[in-house]
Amino acid sequence: MAILVSIPILGILVLLESAIFSQVRLLYGSIDLVLLTLVAWAVQERVKTAWHWGLVAGLLVGVVSAVPMPAIVLGYLLATGAALLFKRVFWQRPFLAMIAATFAATLITHALAFSALRFTGTAIPLVESVNLVTLPSALLNLLLAIPVYALVGDLANSLYPEVIEI
Repeated sequence: MAILVSIPILGILVLLESAIFSQVRLLYGSIDLVLLTLVAWAVQERVKTAWHWGLVAGLLVGVVSAVPMPAIVLGYLLATGAALLFKRVFWQRPFLAMIAATFAATLITHALAFSALRFTGTAIPLVESVNLVTLPSALLNLLLAIPVYALVGDLANSLYPEVIEI
């Protein structure tokens, strides 16, 4: 059920990100709403479909992005893996796992996008891309990490209700 729900939810988020949230900029960095949702989904306690969501998110974002699709899909899958790792490391503190995973996922996806664009021949200076795109994007993502975590937590609780044994 959660896998089927991922397609319309992530599809709507891709549309919102490309139409509305791409206009919210800090220097040249912008909010990655799909990445935030993916990380928030992966750090939820009862969620078992994080890898599926990572693949669907990577494919949907890869369709609308100028970055080569394999880099986007790999970046989102690595971000999912990082979120699952931080969930295990900070198992008592899910908010801390969300913050750490958001920062790591932003760095991972930007590093892969930078590498893919350099590989395809686009000349991008490393220092300027980090200072003007990656760090501002990380700050914007960190500002929205906790609200997105709360919203995705409600979704996860409705899709994975807590089982009470009598």
